[in-house]
Amino acid sequence: MTDGDYDYLIKLLALGDSGVGKTTFLYRYTDNKFNPKFITTVGIDFREKRVVYTASGPNGTTGKTFKVHLQLWDTAGQERFRSLTTAFFRDAMGFLLMFDLTSQQSFLNVRNWMSQLQANAYCENPDMVLVGNKADLADQREVQEEQAKELADKYGIPYFETSAATGSEVDKAVLTLLDLVMKRMEQCVDKPTAEPANGGGATKLEDAAPDQKKCAC
Repeated sequence: MTDGDYDYLIKLLALGDSGVGKTTFLYRYTDNKFNPKFITTVGIDFREKRVVYTASGPNGTTGKTFKVHLQLWDTAGQERFRSLTTAFFRDAMGFLLMFDLTSQQSFLNVRNWMSQLQANAYCENPDMVLVGNKADLADQREVQEEQAKELADKYGIPYFETSAATGSEVDKAVLTLLDLVMKRMEQCVDKPTAEPANGGGATKLEDAAPDQKKCAC
């Protein structure tokens, strides 16, 4: 796909404590590489990836296929950057809420991040997935799968245990979130009554009216 050759621009945002692996997670997803060197994100950064998304049709059939340009925003976890990073919450359409499976404190702080989300996101119940990262460090594990699943069930969101080092479940976590966002948009964005001049069947996100870009909850 060339620049501008896409049907939807989707912005996803990763958030969680500093050091949980947000940057390495996104780097693994976009470039399929792992950088073991820890570099603190200052403020906010983002990565990009083009994907082809196939919608689900009725009765489990395959629906339309859309070209999606993903912007994956990487936020700083430190408190001193909080006012800057929360400013980006309203522009994001989906959230990767991350903690470190080797850090019980980062898991306990998920509730604080959830409160920040509910206060600053586009609605009180935004699309999100809970991600326990560093699953490859089994001998250092402090958070049990049952604990995390219980919290995810409480919030009514999917849960994944991922490893940026090995790539395990990374793609699945992001694509599950993308699926949630696309399904919400499908319900909220009016379908065109006629085929656009370019012959595409999708309404480009940037062409939609402001109140159509995000669904009111």
